[in-house]
Amino acid sequence: MTRRAIIRSAPVIDLSRKRSRGEAPVVYFDGALSPELRRLGEGKTYLIYTWGCQMNMHDAETMAGILELMGFRPTEVEEEADVILLNTCAIRENAEDKVFGELGRLKTLKAEKPGLILGLAGCMAQEEGVVARILAEHPHVDLVFGTHNIHRLPVLLRDALLGKEMVVEVWNMEGEIVERLPKRRQGGLKAWVNISYGCDEFCTYCIVPYTRGKERSRPPEEILAEIRDLARQGYKEVTLLGQNVNAYGKDFQTRRYTFADLLRDVRRIDIPWVRFTTSHPRDFDADTIEALALGGNLVEHVHLPVQSGSDRILKRMNRKYTRAGYLELVRALRDRIPGVSLTTDLIVGFPGETEADFEATLSLVEEVGYDAAFTFIYSPREGTPAAKMPDDTPLSVKKARLAALNERIARIAYEKQKTLVGKTLEVLVEGPSKKDPGVLTARTRTNKIVHLAGGQELVGRFVRARITQARTWTLYGEVVDQKAPALV
Repeated sequence: MTRRAIIRSAPVIDLSRKRSRGEAPVVYFDGALSPELRRLGEGKTYLIYTWGCQMNMHDAETMAGILELMGFRPTEVEEEADVILLNTCAIRENAEDKVFGELGRLKTLKAEKPGLILGLAGCMAQEEGVVARILAEHPHVDLVFGTHNIHRLPVLLRDALLGKEMVVEVWNMEGEIVERLPKRRQGGLKAWVNISYGCDEFCTYCIVPYTRGKERSRPPEEILAEIRDLARQGYKEVTLLGQNVNAYGKDFQTRRYTFADLLRDVRRIDIPWVRFTTSHPRDFDADTIEALALGGNLVEHVHLPVQSGSDRILKRMNRKYTRAGYLELVRALRDRIPGVSLTTDLIVGFPGETEADFEATLSLVEEVGYDAAFTFIYSPREGTPAAKMPDDTPLSVKKARLAALNERIARIAYEKQKTLVGKTLEVLVEGPSKKDPGVLTARTRTNKIVHLAGGQELVGRFVRARITQARTWTLYGEVVDQKAPALV
């Protein structure tokens, strides 16, 4: 039987394509919760499962911060949780399959513990078909909300706790930029900081513009204040987040302030390392390159998704740049930032991709010489233009292309890794290795992983390490001395 639901707003793909005009209004959360909402979680616990990108991970930190402001406390034991939220990713079909599998598995726990609140959040919640399936097939879900209204979690959770109906509130279009939301960050060493939300690129394969809305830039004053606060708390590294960080500031109407301006201002803050992700090649301008070339706490690593080396496929993908333009950008980065590490995203098996198109991708990989790459077989997403394109390439051919691409990338990466043997590099020690707790894992400015021998007292510290061995994706080294990074 389908459970009765309170549907305040549900996703509609045609509405999510629309873009509102003007600069997004800014409102401030500032922890302004009623006494009722602040007490709602007293004596209760929560658990959040997250899939997807750093933006999703950071959204989970915000959800956790809100829940703890309401009195909830974290738990890692499902059976102890009073609230379980699935914070989801919609970028590929297998990610959605995993979530629906989890919903099916948690049905038993919900039956054993009827008071448990089970919620679906994130990018999947922004998909019309997903919400329809939840309503029809998963009546044990109590709460559905999307990426635009995380700040509404206290009210939505109250209604789900006190009512008997499923609560569905998914905004099709973005509302305000909500500042000063609480966050429960992990580790105290590295932090994510949103600089913008949404995407206006509309690549034909990508669901993100529909799940995240239009490009909206946070006020620079708020970003800089957040980073200064992280510096005061002793954080060693900040990653600036956006679906397209290079587009930062383009939506401002009352000021001129660009991503390059933001980088220059962040460079003046006493935070040792600053990274950013992700970049769109079309919007990576010369001023941004010049800002990065200043160095200091701006590290020498750029993630620069190319997706394909074929101009024909790039056009079908609506990437808005050519192979030649991308290679010119690579040359400009390497000319102004010696030693820069370049990583990328690549898709094989896009609809209509021929063997010649794939060979163009392989030759681009050789010409650029990436340090690493995330590679995928194309996954059709309902509602995107590419999902309607004819696709007659057998899956076996796509898998063979992916294997060949991965082999090429691994060979190039290993050759680059070997050039570092014998060199002494500055690294940030992040903690014990996941595979061997007796070994420490560190990372270089260029985002390479280094395994070291050493005690726990090194965790969270910068050291100089001499590289003794290279493998395809990791380096091994020994600590030479401990030295704080130079700041400018």
